[in-house]
Amino acid sequence: MAIGYLTIQARTAHDALPLSGASIRILDAQGASVYELTTDENGETRTIPLETLDKSFSLSPYYSGIPYTNYNVLARAYGFNSFYVSDIPVYDGERAVLPLSFIPMQERQRTPMQAEIYVGAPAVSLTGPRSQQGPADTPYVLRQVVIPDPITVHLGPPSSAAANVQVSFPDYVKNVASSEIYPTWPKNALTANIYAIITFALNRIYTEWYRSRGYGFDITNSPAYDQYFVYGRPIYDSISRIVDDIFDEYVRREGQIAPYFTSFCNGTTAVCSGLSQWGTVTLAEQGLSPLDILRSYYPKDIEIVQTNIKTGILSSYPGTALRVGSTGLDVQTIQTWLARIRRNYPAIPAITDPEGQFQASTQAAVTKFQSVFNLAPDGIVGKSTWYKISQIYSAVARLSELDSEGDTLGIGTVPPSSVLRQGSRGQDVITLQYLLNVAAEYYPGIPAPTQDGIFGSQTQQAVTAFQRIMQLNPDGIAGPLTWQALYSVYLGADQNVPSPSPNPGTVQYVVKAGDSLWRIAKNYGTTVEAIRKANNLTGDLIRVGQVLSIPVAETQPYTEYTVKAGDSLWRIANQYNTTVETLMTLNGLTSDLLMIGQVLKVPV
Repeated sequence: MAIGYLTIQARTAHDALPLSGASIRILDAQGASVYELTTDENGETRTIPLETLDKSFSLSPYYSGIPYTNYNVLARAYGFNSFYVSDIPVYDGERAVLPLSFIPMQERQRTPMQAEIYVGAPAVSLTGPRSQQGPADTPYVLRQVVIPDPITVHLGPPSSAAANVQVSFPDYVKNVASSEIYPTWPKNALTANIYAIITFALNRIYTEWYRSRGYGFDITNSPAYDQYFVYGRPIYDSISRIVDDIFDEYVRREGQIAPYFTSFCNGTTAVCSGLSQWGTVTLAEQGLSPLDILRSYYPKDIEIVQTNIKTGILSSYPGTALRVGSTGLDVQTIQTWLARIRRNYPAIPAITDPEGQFQASTQAAVTKFQSVFNLAPDGIVGKSTWYKISQIYSAVARLSELDSEGDTLGIGTVPPSSVLRQGSRGQDVITLQYLLNVAAEYYPGIPAPTQDGIFGSQTQQAVTAFQRIMQLNPDGIAGPLTWQALYSVYLGADQNVPSPSPNPGTVQYVVKAGDSLWRIAKNYGTTVEAIRKANNLTGDLIRVGQVLSIPVAETQPYTEYTVKAGDSLWRIANQYNTTVETLMTLNGLTSDLLMIGQVLKVPV
């Protein structure tokens, strides 16, 4: 029996806050519990091995079964709604990372609701028709090819009433590739398919294919119209690594700017004039490069180019990787961003290097950040690391800014009595826009409106999206029920979401009705005595509204090592200048038994 791997991440507010102490159960296809796990201070579980089918089955288009084994995940976090993710494909030798974006319970919500996500088979194994339509000769719409960050995805066919979600462009591409094809395919086949996925999406953006038709999104998740996207699904390491390298590169014809319309299908049950997904495997096994594979299906004069224009990025990538020895403003920028991120992710070590000088402590902080966010932990700030640091910094800074704005606006706990609609102006509109911005941090289907005090179309779209999520009449008018729901979400986030502490190694928690030191300690994976010591408490008495500093375990920076034939814990410990006991503790091992292909955390 082959082995695959699974890691679960529990976070909230666009990854701005990790949720430590979340309870994770891994279930097999029959519902039997396989593992019970708890997330660490980064909101992450250890990587677990799971039995699956041999890789060879996923390399043959003629295999009629499923070339993997399905598992299910039940995830709970105190104060948040829970998740049940079903039919997660686990592949031989592949690690899947399941990101769970937890939503805080509302103020008056007594029990958590359970969001259900069905992952299922990739599109390449489905038999449904694909009728992707696009311009043969791309019309001139936008002046430049832009990487949208975020990209807005409609979770259904174009004319359906399904929700929209906003995700970062690299995360979108990783999701689509994980939803379309098998991650076990040869690297050149994966790369060719990912180029087609990137270019297809950028073609939709460049031509404003949906927005020019009056839709409020960039692309759908329907494989019949566009490409498959399963919101909330796990991402595979082999795909993630490729996307990190090429997410801002696309296919075009020589002499043109526009992304080529890179249509595709599986090439077996569905045949099309574009790329054959299964055909890329055969060509890769014959030794063809990704570009040669693409030229086998698209015009011979296509080329791969890079675009440096991206929306939603604080500062553009300097173009040269930053590493030990680099100096200057770009280094200082990264140091500043990592220092702020560290307040939310205290496992990232402090940077003690002089400002603007990339030395050992900056390298250690970068390496740990890369490990936490599923990037190659090489300690070098290349383009993928730069944009991920920028994205996470934006998220944590945005959350802090909203907290400050709430105090300034004096939001209170009682909603305004006004009824607001398009054309309304004034202070109550600012309050409405602020509350919608808070909701947008936790609900990806809500666009964040500008807080300008003017109720325009942007604010109306946000109100309508919020009403749909809350199962209210989506009329775009902020009346009593909408105000009440907004305040319930706002107060629930305020009560249930742990605040980052100014002291690394702790998080701040606001005591709620029904809390006890024992219950809080259990939820955060610490002890009552540790909480008492951190807060100078002499007893167990706490009061509602009291702010507690909750200690979370510090973990040392680590890299990952894949066990191979002949390895032992003693041999690996000697190789990395550590001890067997340290390896066992870091990896939660109860014996020194290892399996070939097992992924171990090894101290840096």
